[in-house]
Amino acid sequence: MGGGGFSMEPDDPLLDDAILDLARRTRGVDRPRICFLATASGDSAGYIEDFHAAFDARDAEASHLGLFFRSVTDIETFLLAQDAIYVGGGNTMNMLAVWRIHGVDRILRAAYEAGTVMAGVSAGSLCWFEGGTTDSFGPELAPIHDGLGFIAGSHCPRYDGEPGRRPLYQRLIAEGRLPPGHAADDGAALVFSDGALVEVVASRPSARAYRVERGPDGTAVETELTTRYLG
Repeated sequence: MGGGGFSMEPDDPLLDDAILDLARRTRGVDRPRICFLATASGDSAGYIEDFHAAFDARDAEASHLGLFFRSVTDIETFLLAQDAIYVGGGNTMNMLAVWRIHGVDRILRAAYEAGTVMAGVSAGSLCWFEGGTTDSFGPELAPIHDGLGFIAGSHCPRYDGEPGRRPLYQRLIAEGRLPPGHAADDGAALVFSDGALVEVVASRPSARAYRVERGPDGTAVETELTTRYLG
């Protein structure tokens, strides 16, 4: 999700419901187990409370994994038992560093390869790609190149959410500093299967996603993708 979900659209459950629906279909369960990782926010207590407020009342089994204040000893068994993993927003690079210290990056790869639905918003969207644009280093947006790489190419979340994101992403691709990739507006979500884009869904009628590539003349070429509004 470029942006959206319970933390940004508390009165619009469409994207969050889509995650649970996908988990039910792909995992063959009626009540999916979904785990929230709030690592990018430093395991913000308020963020975790908001997740449980949004998901505890749903037909799902909601949990969270804290890494700053660990209560789970066997992280691998815990995460591999989930049907969906939902990663929150915040500082992408801090999150990746903490994951790597605790071996979560390796465990997430195993869960992904086992068919667990991987989802997230903003930093939780960017992390699955090879690289993209982030505000992890301060107020100025900057490129990163060491994402988890579950999906090839680059990514720009919040594409319409902040004025500097679209022009920077296009410039970095035009200059060859980022590989081609996908951008998603707030309220738009890219759905991948086995690394290939399957569809784009949205919680807002105007939200869109895009394929951005380097053209033969060295400029960025942005192609709007067909989007299915969930409302």
